[in-house]
Amino acid sequence: MLIELLGALAAAAGLWGVAGLRVVRQYERGVVFRFGRVQSVVRQPGLTRVHPGADRFHRVNMQIVTMPVPAQDGITRDNVTVKVDAVVYFKVVDPVRVVVDVQDYRAAIGQVAQTSLRSIIGKSDLDDLLSNRERLNQGLELMIDSPALGWGVAIDRVEIKDVALPETMKRSMSRQAEAERERRARVISADGELQASAKLAQAAAAMSRHPAALQLRLLETVVQVASEKNSTLVLPFPVELLRFLEASTGRAVEAAADPAAAEIPPGPRPVSPEGRDEPAAG
Repeated sequence: MLIELLGALAAAAGLWGVAGLRVVRQYERGVVFRFGRVQSVVRQPGLTRVHPGADRFHRVNMQIVTMPVPAQDGITRDNVTVKVDAVVYFKVVDPVRVVVDVQDYRAAIGQVAQTSLRSIIGKSDLDDLLSNRERLNQGLELMIDSPALGWGVAIDRVEIKDVALPETMKRSMSRQAEAERERRARVISADGELQASAKLAQAAAAMSRHPAALQLRLLETVVQVASEKNSTLVLPFPVELLRFLEASTGRAVEAAADPAAAEIPPGPRPVSPEGRDEPAAG
């Protein structure tokens, strides 16, 4: 009878010892409440033991949690209605505070993230939301991290995902961008015309000093036009060539009208004492 009693006690002790064993995974930490009082020692990964009936064991996940923040409607500082959503990355750094100080730390972080996002929208301009998100992300991270540290949670990073604009604002921004591109195109074209006019003025000055350069430029233009072989080319005569032909034609006409004048070079005629011109010697 005694042996049976001892065997039963050993079996009960064995069952009690096995019932108190707990396995803590690598990414978890264990928090133990003994008769309602939290134990200061946090159970590390591996096999650990608690007292069944006296201890309550809580596992706390230490991995980084990704929490999407629902889109929040707000009005920017320059009175534009927008809808902004974000994502928060955070992790637990103090398992005891997470279990003791806050009832549901995930819900608390979500509510703080939503209110902080609304506050950021009201303090920012539309241009900042669209192009200067890095600074807004840092400000939003600081706003969420301030109360979260008291709960044993550290904010890893916060990112603004998307900014939804009204359709009227999208059309206005499209017209603004189109007008800006048109302005840049006109400025670039005017700048090109200014530079081209300066170069043309230099070229004209050089050609005025050297008239032969104008003839060479004319011949080069003729060659460029003739290479296409699909145009009718009208070649103007240079003014110098016309003057040369005009002078040559005038001398030929004078020689035909007066052969003697053509043979005798022109010179001063002798004058008689009475003041009349005398005929030149034959």
